[in-house]
This record gives sequence, C-alpha cells and structure tokens, in this order.
Amino acid sequence: MVATSKVTMVNLGYKQTDLGMIPEDWEAKTFGEVMTGFTSGATPSRTHPEFFKGDIRWITSRELGYNVINDTIEKISVEAVFKTNLKLLPKGTFLIAITGMEAEGTRGRCGIVGEEATTNQHCMALFPSKELNTSYLFHYYMYKGKALAVQYCQGTKQQDYTGKIVKLLPIVFPPSIKEQQAIATALSDIDALITSLDKLISKKRAIKQATMQQLLTGKMRLPGFSGNENGKLGDLFDLNPKRTLISDTDSVTLIRMEDISENGTILNQNVVPLSLIKKGLTFFERNDVLVAKITPCFENGKGACLDTLKTRFGFGSTEFHILRAKRNAISRYIFYQTQTVEFRQQLELEMIGTAGQKRVPLQSIRNYVLPVLHSREEQQAIAAVLSDMDTEIEALEQRRDKTVMVKQGMMQELLTGKTRLV
Repeated sequence: MVATSKVTMVNLGYKQTDLGMIPEDWEAKTFGEVMTGFTSGATPSRTHPEFFKGDIRWITSRELGYNVINDTIEKISVEAVFKTNLKLLPKGTFLIAITGMEAEGTRGRCGIVGEEATTNQHCMALFPSKELNTSYLFHYYMYKGKALAVQYCQGTKQQDYTGKIVKLLPIVFPPSIKEQQAIATALSDIDALITSLDKLISKKRAIKQATMQQLLTGKMRLPGFSGNENGKLGDLFDLNPKRTLISDTDSVTLIRMEDISENGTILNQNVVPLSLIKKGLTFFERNDVLVAKITPCFENGKGACLDTLKTRFGFGSTEFHILRAKRNAISRYIFYQTQTVEFRQQLELEMIGTAGQKRVPLQSIRNYVLPVLHSREEQQAIAAVLSDMDTEIEALEQRRDKTVMVKQGMMQELLTGKTRLV
C-alpha cells in the first residue's frame, strides 16, 4: 500500500502539506503515486575486461551533477548489458543517486539521460506518470533532494535509498502539465545562463593562465622591456622579515587557511583587537605574499597577496610561508610567480615529510629559478595586466553567484506555488 501525504486546509486559496503551504489547486502526493516505475542498474563484472570495451553509455552516480548526461566516463559492451541484465534507459530518463547519501557531495544529486544509456547500482531511474512532467520533477528534486535525503535515507555509517523509501518521498506540483512545463522552462533558462557564465569564467581563467605562463617566463615581453638575465625567486623577498612593533590597542586582521580560496582570493577578513589574538600565530603585514606550506593546500594552489588587507597588520595560520617583497620587487608579481603551474610542480618534487604530512621548505621557494628576473618596472606592468584579468574574472564570478541566488529565489517561489506563471 502506497503512503499518501497529509493535507490540511488552512487559508482560502492555500493548504498546508508536509512540504509547507501550496495553492489549493496543487497536488500533494508521493513519488509512488506519480511514478509508473523505478529501476536501478548494476556493474558488469570487472573480471571480464571485454565488458568495458563497448560503446554503450554506462552512467555512475558521480556523473549525476544536476545535468544532462550526453556521454559517460566508461562504456560497456552489448554482452555486458545482456549478461548483467541491464536496462537501456531512453533519452530524457530522470536519475537520482541512491547510495552514499551521508556525503554532502552525493546527497540529492540527480541528472537527465541525454542519450540512451545504462547505469550502475548507485543510480535509480524514475519514470513519471502522465500527470507529472519530467523536467518539473528534475527541478523539484534539485530544490528538495538534499532535504529529502536527510529526512528519509536509512543507514548509520552509509545512508541509502531503497525502492520502498523512494516511493514514500513527497512531491507537490500544479495539476496542469502546461504550468509544470512553464516552471521547468523558466528554471532551465536561468540554468543555461549560469552554465554560460561558468564556461566564460573557465575560458577567462585559461586565458589568464596562458598569459601568466608567457609573461612570467619571459617568452613574451611587454612593449618597452627587454633583457634575459635570470635569477631566483628569493632575490625578490626577505628571507626573515622583521616583525613591526604594534600596540595591544591596534586592530589586526585574522586570516585562517579556510579564508583563502584556491584562486588566491581572500574570502574573509576578520578584523579584531590585537588583544584577542592567541600566541603562536603567524605575523604578517599588508602586501605580504602567503604560500601554503603543507599538502594538499599547496597542491591546490592555496596562497594570496595581502595587498587588499583591511588593516596594516595581521595574524593567521602558521601553515603559510610569508614572502615580503624587497625594494626591487612588486608583491603581486611575486604572488603570480607562486601561482604558476611550473612553480607548483617544481616544489611538489621538493616537499619533505611522510605522505599526507609533506611540507614545502622555504629554501625551495627561495631557490626557485626564474627564467627572467624582470625589473621592478616590468614586474609592475606584468602585475597590472594580470590584475586586470583577475578583476574581470571576479566580476563574472560575482555575476554568476548573484544569478545562482536569483535561481534559488525562483525555485522557492515557483516550486511552492507562491508565484504562478499561468
């Protein structure tokens, strides 16, 4: 017997459901009531390598990224499909992840089959009845999937869905397919805008990386500059920068490892009185360059230029090396040198310590060879070019983030019936 969502009449035109207030004419049902079928896949035996040498798409749960899946990481053979009793899912099939739901990255994940495919056992295909539009279901699950998983998944260490549990999941929707489609189209349009911004950001980042590689290695010189004398990164910063004396009444900026993004942006700047700072933290000043000492933070590009520090002085994570520019150097130029692929790859080879606890010696940073030791004036020019690129990328990221917030608001309005489109 299929469970039915409880509905209570509240105000004129609206009713209370397990998922909150919805319009009186909307439906409040369970997945079991609005689906014609549920099916999960399987993994062909790895003892038969030939099973994974075909051209049939085979979707795994890690490929469910709130997306349309047109291709897959692995493909399987016709024999694998036959011997594993897999079902070929048609284009447009809705998929959800059903295992490992305790993980934030997996909980609530879903996708749409873009081209005919099979799946592994960690995915479940849902087939809506005629009263439910698949695109509406997709956006509804994007909105509610994580919350539903927290409430309905079973298990202790590993939380999963079963077919029985999925049938109990609640859903609300307008009875009109036309309205469902209108809601889905509006949300798909803003998804397309977010995707286009993400692609543009990726393109701009790639252009910046290519420009860094050309300018910082001297393969390309800016107009008016020449010379090929090389040197070491340590020629540009003080090895043991002196600590400036400051008063306990001064305010300082607190920077933790988690306050630095992987692209060098300072995410949070907490300004606090010096008297609140614990002993043992690393001291730094505005314009200092931070470089992560430890793996995997170093490998992920963690570091920053503190030229935007809110106060003149700061304290923070002891897991950063502090590079303070000499008179012949520009801080942001040093920062960009520490962000290149070449710098990171070279120093990864020189890390010391055991696996998982490796550290980058400051001496290795100091001895890193620069193909061209640019003059201070050229450093300034290079830093200006790359900073302009950063500003453009940051503006696009802010626009993307605002669009994501707008989408969240739209989902809350449209998928609860607060705003009607037809």
